[in-house]
Amino acid sequence: MAQALATPVLPSLSLISNPISNSSKFSLSFPLPSAFPKIGGLSIKCARVGGVEIPNNKRVEYSLQYIHGIGRTSARQILNDLSFENKLTKDFSEEELTILREEVSKYMIEGDLRRFNALAIRRLKEIQCYRGVRHIQGLPCRGQRTKNNCRTLKGKRVAIPGKKKK
Repeated sequence: MAQALATPVLPSLSLISNPISNSSKFSLSFPLPSAFPKIGGLSIKCARVGGVEIPNNKRVEYSLQYIHGIGRTSARQILNDLSFENKLTKDFSEEELTILREEVSKYMIEGDLRRFNALAIRRLKEIQCYRGVRHIQGLPCRGQRTKNNCRTLKGKRVAIPGKKKK
């Protein structure tokens, strides 16, 4: 009975198809690349800041905006505080990325921010204030008109039978 058994070895990956016979014709080895492979001039390595992989081929000011909770103003403020120039993310060294990660961790971002907002909306719903009631009904709560717009909140239009314009 032949069983496939994959055994990772440090410099290569060996694949053994028959564990009984250990001859060399049943094993394959794949060398690991020494550097990160490049595809079309872009490196596959991504910078990970704040738990998010930010794009390498964009400037840092715009790459930081991929993190939930960091907008244009916050990204500029972070770069000014660290006195970094606005260069491409892939041109950053590991030390600069570490400093950038530490600075971004001071902000409320991603999961913490989403949780904070969800708790605030839940509190509004529990106390049954106007904004909470609008959230419950799925309607806009900041004074927008609802006769013509706000289709994203109200959902798809539903035709009412018997109602025709004259």
